[in-house]
Amino acid sequence: MRFSRLAFCLDLAGVQLIPADLYEAANVDGASKFRQFWSITLPLLRPTLAVALVFRTLDAIRVFDLFQIVLAQKRYSMASYAYYELINGQRMGYSSASSVVIFFMITIFAIIYIRLLGVSDEE
Repeated sequence: MRFSRLAFCLDLAGVQLIPADLYEAANVDGASKFRQFWSITLPLLRPTLAVALVFRTLDAIRVFDLFQIVLAQKRYSMASYAYYELINGQRMGYSSASSVVIFFMITIFAIIYIRLLGVSDEE
């Protein structure tokens, strides 16, 4: 829940950073609201959307409480597996390895999001 509010706040901040002059110029040119969204808002929000998607993916992969409460510890998420290996099993190596796998999964998703959204560092 916390990250969904964070993603919403990121998107809202991204929309507020778009200059109003662009929309005024589009109105003068006769662009419809849909065309303004498609040609102005969406391209300028790509970096913000990429960050929000990475945060949502991070939240989804690190899910811990859902598996604890709903499934009563019969199945593990990757985060709960890392926790139980470290705390209950005293196996630091397995816990560290699963945490590294989580890190690489998030990295791969971030790279995919950045490539699909066409985000570059020149923006």
